[in-house]
Amino acid sequence: MNNIKRSPEKVQKMLTDLESEQIECTTSTSDFNKFAQVVCAFSNDLPNTAQNGYLLIGVNDNGSRSGLKATDQLLQSIGGLRSDGNILPQPVVSVSTFSFKDGDVVVVEVQPSPFPPVRYNGRTYIRVGPRKAIANEMEERILTERRATNVSTFDVRPSMGNKLDMIDIKTFKENYLSRAIDEEILKKDDRSIEEQLASLRFYSPNYGLITNAGLLLFGKDVKYHLPGAYIRYVKFDGLTVADHPINEKVFTANLFTLLPEIDRFLDYAIIMQKPVPVSTLREETRYNFPKWAIRELLMNAIMHRDYESNAPIKFYQFKNRVEIVNPGGLYGNARPENFPNVNDYRNPVVAESMKVLGYVNQFNRGIARVKLELKDNGNPAPIFDYDKIGVFGVTVFSTFHEDVEVEKGSGKSSENTREKIIGLINENPQITISKMAEIIGITNKGIEKQIKILRESGLIERQGSSKFGTWKVKK
Repeated sequence: MNNIKRSPEKVQKMLTDLESEQIECTTSTSDFNKFAQVVCAFSNDLPNTAQNGYLLIGVNDNGSRSGLKATDQLLQSIGGLRSDGNILPQPVVSVSTFSFKDGDVVVVEVQPSPFPPVRYNGRTYIRVGPRKAIANEMEERILTERRATNVSTFDVRPSMGNKLDMIDIKTFKENYLSRAIDEEILKKDDRSIEEQLASLRFYSPNYGLITNAGLLLFGKDVKYHLPGAYIRYVKFDGLTVADHPINEKVFTANLFTLLPEIDRFLDYAIIMQKPVPVSTLREETRYNFPKWAIRELLMNAIMHRDYESNAPIKFYQFKNRVEIVNPGGLYGNARPENFPNVNDYRNPVVAESMKVLGYVNQFNRGIARVKLELKDNGNPAPIFDYDKIGVFGVTVFSTFHEDVEVEKGSGKSSENTREKIIGLINENPQITISKMAEIIGITNKGIEKQIKILRESGLIERQGSSKFGTWKVKK
């Protein structure tokens, strides 16, 4: 069937064709467990119909409407099935509402996944005629073999020359498998290790080799086979890379080992706290960065980076900020004009694995929470850089800023900042406040306060609109 958006006639036709394997009806508005199972089953498309599946909410078994009144909350909750991370790999779902005289119909349209088997909470659901069921071993094998013909992303490609002895099988069996597969299913699982790995996209049965995802997650020497697959941390004693490095560390292990190591490193090396007086009798603890926000940005870099590049992820710490830069710019449907509202996955198997391990909570919602965490902690908003070719970067300023005096408008550091601002305006009259902040290494707020002083002193003026005009230094 074709996409049914803006076509109530097609919905009406579906209501008279309820015997179709591609349609399931329900009057429930709260059984999201059932909804997720249906989405999972349609995504797997075991009969290989290559047709979309449709869950019709607000419809009785005989095709009559139940009198449903669709609310925004219901639609948002249904849409959340796509990104809550319980269905992996992430399904392609759209939600539409159609109003009829005798009630609304919510249509959940599901596209067949190019990367089956798709699992909901560790179970592979399929359609068997008009009903859903849990796939047996043979049905899972069919789905796994079908996925092999749809290989496209780097992480699902075979890692050339690398067989099973290149990965830590014990870690996979004892520490990963039980997190990825439902316990009851696992008890009945008599498949070979190759079949188990293949069902999770860590092994290519067609080639008899592990996939790049298998190497990244469980490889014994990842950096040897993928030279850029590591993180370089450097702490500088200043505001630029020209300053003296006072601490360096390289993270080179497979992701199963590296992710918890990063977690611990943030605790003991990056996140700092100090008491700040809020009144004459009370102090409160203040952090330079909220750990969750920095952790999420690092996890995004690991998940979305281009592993075909020989360049590492750069995690640089300066006196007033941290910068994270990863190889690979915005990918797929993600564009500068729609980021971060639209996301896409360069490494879908890596993303799925990080969700299984608990390092990703919900897909496509992390950046919004990062911004909120930073705001609540008193940090400036993060600065994202996706204009450079082939890389993606983010800068987060500390609350323990060295431009505290600058923001108060006094001291030698303020004078130096104002001199730098004048110099930048002389070089580029159209320079933005954000660009000045990035170059000088302080917050937008700090720049704005110094510009206010310069304007009130009659040293500079703004010509044109406040947003698009040009600066002028008065002689």
